[in-house]
Amino acid sequence: MVTCHAFLFAHFTHSMFKTATFFRISEDFVPPALQALEDALQAARFAPCGPTQAQSHGWVAPRGNKSAQLVESVAGQLIFKLCTERRPLPASAVKAGVEERIEKYKHETGLERVGSRMKKEFKEEVILDLLPRAFSKRSHTLVWLDPVNRFLVIDTASNTGADLVLTCLGEALAQVPGSRPDLGVRPVQTQMSATASMSLWLTEREAPGRFTVDRDCELKTPDAMKSSVRYSRHTLDIDEVALHIAQGKVPTQLALTWNDRLSFVLNETAQIKKIQLLDVVMDGVQEGGKEDDGFDTDAAILTGEMSALIPELLAALGGEMGDAQPVVELELEPALDAA
Repeated sequence: MVTCHAFLFAHFTHSMFKTATFFRISEDFVPPALQALEDALQAARFAPCGPTQAQSHGWVAPRGNKSAQLVESVAGQLIFKLCTERRPLPASAVKAGVEERIEKYKHETGLERVGSRMKKEFKEEVILDLLPRAFSKRSHTLVWLDPVNRFLVIDTASNTGADLVLTCLGEALAQVPGSRPDLGVRPVQTQMSATASMSLWLTEREAPGRFTVDRDCELKTPDAMKSSVRYSRHTLDIDEVALHIAQGKVPTQLALTWNDRLSFVLNETAQIKKIQLLDVVMDGVQEGGKEDDGFDTDAAILTGEMSALIPELLAALGGEMGDAQPVVELELEPALDAA
């Protein structure tokens, strides 16, 4: 059994998804009307950190600064973007500031020891003193809601980052009358682990369905030594690879191509990375004019290709576990029309 926590995407022309965690959405979830969803996100729009605020997050326009709209609908697919601003403080600077206050306190009071409660207060004082002088860092996380195939895809490989998005999206949906705030979200689980599947494909020298094995692979021993063998731009259809697997090494990364349209690397946690669109995907795509920022084209290509790839990858990993049901098309259009 494996929990498919993330799928990693390459750079699209509009800088769409680079990484992604995807979840299954409940069958009975119906997206709210676009305007109601837009109003809810606007109420939680991003605002920069205050002088003594360590972190701030909120929604921004997926299309960029040229747009004020916080939810984009492209071919029935909904795209959002969460902005997070942090003021990271070097641990060494905080530690030095606390030690300085401790020594000063000892000198003024004559005490030899300082209690943990006092140390905690000193640390809070140091943090409040340093925060206004700290440089802020911003990060953006794209979110794709596929109400037809019931997937929620988040542009992060971090469980913490995914949890933040789910929390913020749930809080926004809670402001929409009649909406289900948790979306019934759950991680996608498959019958076979990625390592077992990759081991089988390499041993049999054939990937299932419309997948083909490429020329990059990494194998490691699942012990403390973590001995590894890496193949780069090398044919994998050789006895040596199967021998490594027979001796106990397991694949942790394997380059694959899907349907002659997308190439990517699958890893041991069922993540994919380094996705590249092959030329056939772009055939027939017309270049937009000066007023076209490319967002709609990129979003349509991304969601279209991944909507087909994800189910086939899950099937290649043995299919979904639990009570997963066949994909059901939700009643999306009435909600959008109501907007």
